[in-house]
Amino acid sequence: MLAWLTSAAFTLFGTPTTWGELLGFATGALCVWLVVRQHIANWPVGILNVLLLMVVFAYAGLYADAGLQVLYVVLGAYGWWQWAAHGSVRDAMPVRRTTRGEWLALAGTGVVLTAGLAVFLDRFTSSTVPVPDALTTALSLLATYGQARKLLENWWLWIAADVVYIPLYAYKGLWLTSILYAGFLALCVLGLRTWQREPRVPAVAV
Repeated sequence: MLAWLTSAAFTLFGTPTTWGELLGFATGALCVWLVVRQHIANWPVGILNVLLLMVVFAYAGLYADAGLQVLYVVLGAYGWWQWAAHGSVRDAMPVRRTTRGEWLALAGTGVVLTAGLAVFLDRFTSSTVPVPDALTTALSLLATYGQARKLLENWWLWIAADVVYIPLYAYKGLWLTSILYAGFLALCVLGLRTWQREPRVPAVAV
């Protein structure tokens, strides 16, 4: 199975595109569309997507992104449980703003994660892109947590991550994934606009 996932499905811009990347493209696009629609099926589809991308990123030498997928599985299970626990997700778990305290915690966590991962990748792996790999890893983890809590601003974190991901994946020769993340960027803007129209609980300053 692993050999098939890492084998070439076709060639794009002179670079082989694997079956894993192709399936990651399809499940990733479906997952983000389901998040925009606030459909709980986004979580199982997302878990399948990250398992596929784990293989793709490890094969491309994006070690932090590959390791990130393990945490995505955990966060995906957490988000699935959070949304399911509220029954009718759209009504019982409304979109809300991120509080000042949450922003401070997210920012602090993001700085520590980025710095720690960048140092680890630079010293202990053969990564050629330690800083952008670490930065996108940190942003993606924080965005996934915000998505699980239905924080409106999770979309801004995804947008920031995608802006870095698009050229990063192109640089690593993952052209289909780069195109996918360009599509993700557009879907994130749509998701932000859609969630902004939802009735939501205002942030309370803490």
